[in-house]
Amino acid sequence: MASVFTKIIKGELPSHKIAENEHFYAFLDIAPIVPGHMLVIPKQEVDYLFDLDNQTLAALHLYCKPLAQALQAATGCVRVSTIVAGFEVPHAHIHLIPSNTMDDLSFERKQPASAEALAAMAERVRQYLPDNMR
Repeated sequence: MASVFTKIIKGELPSHKIAENEHFYAFLDIAPIVPGHMLVIPKQEVDYLFDLDNQTLAALHLYCKPLAQALQAATGCVRVSTIVAGFEVPHAHIHLIPSNTMDDLSFERKQPASAEALAAMAERVRQYLPDNMR
């Protein structure tokens, strides 16, 4: 059975997409820890991040770099932190989280965001992406 992330990639479930290429898909978490909390996933459905082949794993991290830079510019955060947990959805993914303190990294802070807030954040982040990712 396809993961919820695979359904998002296929357009079967809605998302607030930030960027996409032939291998990866980036979108906002609908219950962010902080506004701008983004998920970056490979289109290949693999449960555990470190089961990805080395080339895909490296490319995924490189794909995250301009996304993190855009997220930092859009939110004004001190840094964009990454978390790899992988327990909620059985599909490899990296959390990109705008952070100002360690407190910004607690999953206990997850709160559903409105569709309007997510759409506004997605638009703001996309404005800072390099042209080849828009």
